Amino acid sequence: MNEQSSTTSIIEKTVFPILFALSFSHLLNDTIQSLIPAIYPIIKTSYHLSFSQIGLITLTFQLAASLLQPFVGLYTDKKPQPYSLAIGMGFTLIGLISLSQSAHFYTMLLSVAFIGIGSSIFHPEASRMAHAASGGKRGLAQSVFQLGGNAGSSLGPLLAAWIIVPYGQFSVIWFSVIALLAIVILTYVGNWYRGFMLSRSKKVSIQTVVNQFSKNKVIFSVCILLLLIFSKYFYMASLTNYFTFYLIDKFHVSVQTSQIYLFVFLFSVAAGTLLGGPIGDKIGRKYVIWASILGTAPFALLLPHASLFWIGVLIVPIGMILASAFSAILVYAQELIPGKVGLVAGLFFGFAFGMGGIGSALLGKLADSTSIEYVFNVCAFLPLIGLLTGFLPNIETKKK
Repeated sequence: MNEQSSTTSIIEKTVFPILFALSFSHLLNDTIQSLIPAIYPIIKTSYHLSFSQIGLITLTFQLAASLLQPFVGLYTDKKPQPYSLAIGMGFTLIGLISLSQSAHFYTMLLSVAFIGIGSSIFHPEASRMAHAASGGKRGLAQSVFQLGGNAGSSLGPLLAAWIIVPYGQFSVIWFSVIALLAIVILTYVGNWYRGFMLSRSKKVSIQTVVNQFSKNKVIFSVCILLLLIFSKYFYMASLTNYFTFYLIDKFHVSVQTSQIYLFVFLFSVAAGTLLGGPIGDKIGRKYVIWASILGTAPFALLLPHASLFWIGVLIVPIGMILASAFSAILVYAQELIPGKVGLVAGLFFGFAFGMGGIGSALLGKLADSTSIEYVFNVCAFLPLIGLLTGFLPNIETKKK
């Protein structure tokens, strides 16, 4: 009886210590990753790189971080790996140390590929563990998990402005301490998840969401969701990777000042992340997705025509509204395809990273052939793709 009650407790109650540990590890992981775009202005000048080469660095990182994720998720759906997160962080640590030593373009590509591989191992299984610890509050769990990642991404520009810009590329190695801390925390999380899996094997009573949609309807809905991810992450790529260059080119601000503006945007993204999941739990994922992507459009269309002051104002609602989409999209997809938590997480995290990488490469090429200002004028229309949300079914009415 006691064993049964314990198992039910593990399954039905939200395990906040684990969610917070996963969120903090996500913060550490994405802080490291955010150092890559944060040092672009430095390495572009030091090694005389073009915008196309900057885009290729991002593409290499994003492809390494995306292509493996669905396969990792598919594998761990069948054979969960409690300690894979710590192993993935080990790859990140190797890439981080290598990046600090890189003196050539191709060694930079190899370094960011290692960091990308670490990310591809981290995200699907971490999302699965957040799902396991959610106690049924899946939207809240994903938002807490995503909050850490976006908060970490927002720290990169500040750390670059305070540490990497004054002390140079080699100072990147100092952040290996962050990776080591993450390995310790993720080992603790792995111990919990191993215990969770053992308890679940004794008493399987996890409530799942059953939908009544046809296979074609599910495929169509997933395609719509992926198009929304395309819209979100192409637009995010323009801001994350080229916003500093845009500010420097148009307003002649310093590198440190441009990094602060980028921090404001990324911090707004982090703040907005926490909203989408819990609101989706209450009112439905579709409405959150609709509001978060399409709602960005008015502010995005104004951004290329704004003064420096108003840019500082506009990037706050852009970041907050846009960021609320991903948690809702991910949980919506997991409810659309029950029982495939890892596969869905890997597919959507991977596709998001891939779109960010491809977007960065294409936008870099476009910036080289036109101008960085032209890129921002074009990207302002991307959030209008959010109109496709209207074709998604109201999945909440299909729960049993």
